[in-house]
Amino acid sequence: MTIYVALIRGINVGGRHTLPMKELRVVLERLGCRDVRTYIQSGNAVFGSGEEDGARLAGRIADEIGARRGFEPRVVALELAEFERALEQNPFPDAETDAKGLHVAFLASVPERPDLAALDGLRSESERFR
Repeated sequence: MTIYVALIRGINVGGRHTLPMKELRVVLERLGCRDVRTYIQSGNAVFGSGEEDGARLAGRIADEIGARRGFEPRVVALELAEFERALEQNPFPDAETDAKGLHVAFLASVPERPDLAALDGLRSESERFR
């Protein structure tokens, strides 16, 4: 059984696309996930699954939420080891003293042609990215 961290984007924000965490747990358990734990109303969950393909699992989660709630959120399902590796490889170790200011984004796939210049144009002076 593989331990996954599921990040479900765009739910429970501003009263739109509501998905109670109790229902998210039901969705995940219905998909065969075990030991499901959720974090506040964030749409983040940790669980075990026999599924070996995180992208396929993410698609199944989005489809099931869509069938139940009428909207399909973006879902990224990372193996716990991938999540831990991101923590260990933090390119901004100085930010660990003020972890509230450190933000990490996980993408479903590697961008083919990332426009880093455009991204750089959006950041404030206090922000850095890699």
